[in-house]
Formats: sequence, structure tokens, C-alpha cells
Amino acid sequence: MRIALLGYGKMGKVIEQIALQRGHEISAKIDINNRTGLLSLNSDNTDVVIEFSSPESAYGNLKYCMEFGLPTVCGTTGWLQHKTEIEKLCLENKAAFFYASNYSIGVNLFFELNKKLAQLINPYKEYKVSSNEIHHTEKKDAPSGTAITLAEGIIENLTEKSKWVNNQIAAESEVPIWSSREGKVPGTHTVKYISEVDQIEISHIAHSRNGFALGAVIAAEWLNGKKGVFGMKDLMGF
Repeated sequence: MRIALLGYGKMGKVIEQIALQRGHEISAKIDINNRTGLLSLNSDNTDVVIEFSSPESAYGNLKYCMEFGLPTVCGTTGWLQHKTEIEKLCLENKAAFFYASNYSIGVNLFFELNKKLAQLINPYKEYKVSSNEIHHTEKKDAPSGTAITLAEGIIENLTEKSKWVNNQIAAESEVPIWSSREGKVPGTHTVKYISEVDQIEISHIAHSRNGFALGAVIAAEWLNGKKGVFGMKDLMGF
């Protein structure tokens, strides 16, 4: 399979390594230094695009790919105000679009565990929820897309919660997310429920970028030949 990489930073380089190990070809490597290379991508030279760029570049990259019918796996966060538009373009052009805030298999299992725990705790109002996330100092957006997905899973299942807030004291109806940027941390996410008598806590700690990169390549393999809008639930059969 011929894979084009949009975004060739640390994550893009790990994706390249894993894709080559799995027998794929890299048809293009496009980043801030050669942005015009995007205009050379088409179905004659690329089977699937993997987009891990920046919040500033993602929308333009994805718009181009959808308009030209290029199947695209996207892992960039911080641009989601345009996601509905990109999905609409995908369907209009009979393209394929796969988005996940996190491609790690373990994180996606963690998402489901988070929802289930919120369902179980919902009747017990004495437990107060909070979450925190830690990432490397090069990560530009906060909170992380993964932290937002966790908060959304909590909101879906705790009847008194309706929104999330970042790095501020939360009202009764809000889920607080506390974001930190430290060193070279690949990603740590924790959800806590605290009462006067005890505490329940679940965590996911990434040891490297490899789990995220492998999941993105698996998603690209799965997406090849499909049409429509997809996510990790479709891939993992949830």
C-alpha cells in the first residue's frame, strides 16, 4: 500500500518506520518545509494519506484530501471545529475519512472502561469526578484530544454533567480537566472519582509513541478501499 504522510515530525517518523516494517511504501513526506507537495498527491500515486500535522495545517490538508477523494486517516487534534465540514466533504466526494483523538488500542479500551465506570458511578452522587492529562512540552493544544474524548464519555454517562472545562475550578455541572506539559512524556491520562471516604482511579500511561503510530497504520490498512466516515469504534468493533 502507498501511504502519504502529511506531517513529518516525531510522530510522522515513527509512523513511517512502522509502515515500512509492515511492507508498505511511503509515497510522500510533506511538512511545513514542502507544503506545496500536497498538490501532487492523487489516487495515481497514493492509496491512503495519514495526517499527523498541526492544528493550523490540518483543516487545509483534510479539505484537499476530501475534495480529491483521497482516503485519509487523521490523528491531529485542535482543529475539530471544522470536523463536521470535513465529514460532509468526505460524503459529497465519496471519499473515506477516519478520525481518532488517539489511535492506541490500549487507549481505546480505556475509553470504553471510562464510560462503563461513569455508568456505574452515576447513581452515587457523593463521588466527584476530575481528570488530568500530562504530555510532552512540544504538544501545542490543551487539553489533549484524548482528554476531551474521556470527558465526553463522562458527560454522556453522568446525568449532572453537561460540559468540560480546562485548568479551572469546575462548577457542579462541569467536568474539570487539568492539563500539564512536562519533559518528554508521551501521554498520561487519569480519571478520578473522590468521595469523603475513598477514591476510585483509572489511568492510561503510554510508554512511547509506538502504540499510537501502529494504530494509525492499522487504521490506514483497514480504511483502504472503503468509502465513508469512520473511527476506532468501527475498527475495533465496539
